[in-house]
Amino acid sequence: MTTLARLSVALLLLVPLLSASLPAASAQEPKFFRIGTGGVNGTYYPIGSIIGNAISNPPGSRACEAGGSCGVPGLIGIVVSSNGSVANIEAMERGEIDSGFAQSDVIHAAYTGTGAFADRAPMTDLRVIASLYAEHMQLVVGEDTAITTLAELAGHRVSLDEPGSGTLLLSTGLLNAAGIGTGGVIAEYMKPGPAASLMSRGELDAFFIVAGVPTNAVADLMRAGKARIVPLSGPAVETLLARHEFLSRVPIPAGIYGSDQKEIDTFGVTAQWVTTAKASEDLVYAVCKALWNDATRTLLDGGHPGGRQIRLTSALDGVNVPLHAGAERCYADLEKAEKN
Repeated sequence: MTTLARLSVALLLLVPLLSASLPAASAQEPKFFRIGTGGVNGTYYPIGSIIGNAISNPPGSRACEAGGSCGVPGLIGIVVSSNGSVANIEAMERGEIDSGFAQSDVIHAAYTGTGAFADRAPMTDLRVIASLYAEHMQLVVGEDTAITTLAELAGHRVSLDEPGSGTLLLSTGLLNAAGIGTGGVIAEYMKPGPAASLMSRGELDAFFIVAGVPTNAVADLMRAGKARIVPLSGPAVETLLARHEFLSRVPIPAGIYGSDQKEIDTFGVTAQWVTTAKASEDLVYAVCKALWNDATRTLLDGGHPGGRQIRLTSALDGVNVPLHAGAERCYADLEKAEKN
């Protein structure tokens, strides 16, 4: 046998040994789970980035017990910036994303075919993975304006947020309940980031944002002495609370926007992570378990301040559409584990 022939035989004998020594994960096909969030200056995007990282464990990664990611083996969470709640639900309906964050009021409207979704069939396949945290309606006004109440917005230049956002729906409803309406203000429709930039230059009197606190765009303005938050209470708020069961009084706690900030009256909704019934039960189960493991708790506590509000004890708060079957199984198992 020639030297070349002997080398060929040796290589053929080595191939199975080399293949057997390769990590199994190297041949694993990655799975992707897209999460629709919001604008980068809000709360959805940074929270989504933390959660997307927490549930990810790409093929070839070290195992959790070996100091690697404690996410779902083979999964890559992809965080998508968007216009917010309505846009995320519409993108799920079109199959462009696998899941998304949305306000509880928007989820209820989509599921029942009411409100902003009254012109389409109810999305009865919407399913909840988890309720994340309370979202506060914040009326931010320029420090140099004389605006101290909701009624005093009349005639001023006010941003109601972009079309496709839950904030636009809620701010419009609030203005209508106050008897002002969108026609009673000089309405602008922009994300909080651009709105904050205009306010810092004195070119915008006020803007609304529904988000977890502290909200980056608001905090930056307040630190610079350019803005303050107007309390929201009284007849207009009471009208909305009586009309919508998914709304509740959720004051902004003292100290969130600085040590001298007192508690601020307002109302709000819950931010929820939703998907559709089409999502794999096993995948959603694994994602849910990854969300509530100890490693994720560390990431949430050490990341955006809003992450500290995401707790297993409030994971079902404000949920008024069905849980996904995978999430339902996940919470049942977590409850059993806690009892044991």
